[in-house]
Amino acid sequence: YDQHADQTLDIQLQSQDSRMKTKYAIVFICIVALVIIEKEITLLNTTQNGSLTMFKMLLSKLTGAKVNYSSPSEEQEEDELDDLGTYRFNGGQKHILLMATTRTGSSFVGEFFNQHGENMFYLFEPLWHVERMLTTASEANNGTVLAGIYRDVLQGLFLCDLSPLEKFISPPPQDHITPALFRRESSLSLCEESVCSPVVKDVFERYHCKTRRCGPLNLTLASESCLSKQHHAIKTVRVRQLDTLQPLVEDPRLDVRVIQLVRDPRAILASRMVAFSSKYQTWKTWAQDGQVPEDDEEVKRLKGNCDQIRMSAEVGLSQPRWLRRRYMLVRYEDIARYPMQKAEEMYRFTGIPFSSQAREWILRNTQTTREASGIYSTQKNSSEQAEKWRFSIPFTLAQVVQRVCGPTMKMFGYRFVDDEKTLINKSISLLEDKLFN
Repeated sequence: YDQHADQTLDIQLQSQDSRMKTKYAIVFICIVALVIIEKEITLLNTTQNGSLTMFKMLLSKLTGAKVNYSSPSEEQEEDELDDLGTYRFNGGQKHILLMATTRTGSSFVGEFFNQHGENMFYLFEPLWHVERMLTTASEANNGTVLAGIYRDVLQGLFLCDLSPLEKFISPPPQDHITPALFRRESSLSLCEESVCSPVVKDVFERYHCKTRRCGPLNLTLASESCLSKQHHAIKTVRVRQLDTLQPLVEDPRLDVRVIQLVRDPRAILASRMVAFSSKYQTWKTWAQDGQVPEDDEEVKRLKGNCDQIRMSAEVGLSQPRWLRRRYMLVRYEDIARYPMQKAEEMYRFTGIPFSSQAREWILRNTQTTREASGIYSTQKNSSEQAEKWRFSIPFTLAQVVQRVCGPTMKMFGYRFVDDEKTLINKSISLLEDKLFN
């Protein structure tokens, strides 16, 4: 009987020992798995937090230890997103989209990136070709379709695939060569030596390079140049709504940063009346008559533009997950007052080093001296330029803009004026101090 009892006890001890070994083996495996997961969390999408939570729950049941497996707080999620950005994109390619509307100073601000140096591939208004071809087509009547086409072309350009854009260039390129690319000379990348093909006799290129004599643009060479650059930037005034860019921003092949540039709507109208004089004859007539019919299509179009700008900014500033750390709002007036500071902020936001070439260009083009301020000088005092509109827009039209674009002006911190005397008094600032990001 004693011998039988001893055998039974031995069997029980062996069984218990086996179960303990199995248990500790499982615990060890779970610990190793947990360490691996936590170490690699920067490579995982934040939606995988649930898997990590399950491992922690299992570990706590096996060991009896209290483990915090509750859902991560918003602060923890943001920290993980910071880690993700640092790990995945540090030192990698950046894709910058400068999103604006006409007469907001976007050409000037675009130069901050165009002048970066040999590591930047910059394109000036490539979507001009798309808009030009589709404005007379039926697709132009469908804003959603047009926005999708814009997005697809931008995606191709950021990936250095110029073939989607090529379809919209008129006349069509021959063997990927075109003399018709809009404002080619505004992109240093398209006029550098590696992209500069031999001059072709009797071929006229309206937007020819100014830095060197080149033949028609070879899009294959341009694509190769793009692929050799570390960073890519595109300036456009043709993307109307930020939310249409979500698939582009979420493309895992890209690291997109969107900078939305805004300006006082009164200043935009004043500038457009000068730059596009023939298209704004109606506004000039209203200014002379002193009466503006606010049910007119021109006024409705102005309101629609203001609303679209505001709604895009609302999307960006709300920081949805797909745009978190990827959106920046900048007022042109702030850039005009503090160009170097704002340029530094924009570069910091993009994660690209602020080059000495860009700094030098900003200094040359925003600070004038008596010796360099002749009537033919390209140098301008940017802060003075930003205020010129106050003396050109009739007060009647300023009032109209304030009525139809009021919510947009309030959001961006532009002060209203109640009389013409205040409008032209430069000692009274029409800009509130405001932080957006």
